[in-house]
Amino acid sequence: MADVIVYTDGASRNNPGIAGAGAYITDGTGKVLKESTKLLGIQTNNFAEYEAIILGLETIKKMFGEAKVKSMNIEVRMDSELAQRQLTGVYQIKEPTLWPQFMKIWNMRVAFFPKIKFIHIPREQNQEADRLSNEAIDGRPEQNSSLSK
Repeated sequence: MADVIVYTDGASRNNPGIAGAGAYITDGTGKVLKESTKLLGIQTNNFAEYEAIILGLETIKKMFGEAKVKSMNIEVRMDSELAQRQLTGVYQIKEPTLWPQFMKIWNMRVAFFPKIKFIHIPREQNQEADRLSNEAIDGRPEQNSSLSK
């Protein structure tokens, strides 16, 4: 069972176009702990998906601290099959502009998240992260809020 579940999504209007990243963090029971958004400027949807994963991992690291996250079971759930399969080694990365994001995630994984899993979920199960990525585009950039639900 995961200690923390991160839902991530990236959006790009007109691909490439104005892009945003959204992520929210839940505990193992599904209670939302924090949500984050980030405006990315003009980018592709795949770039935005990777940036959303980075945003989620950076948020977890800030929430729990570098030492604690190393022992946590973390699931990153996304509706991007491409990103999930690239991060698990099933697909090759053919787009050179994605390599810096991939390497940042890989380095974070090695340094801080040895017990991480990347999981593909249907779009219908990722609507909240989708909402957050679109909120980044629509004017709520750089949000990083704690929730008490």
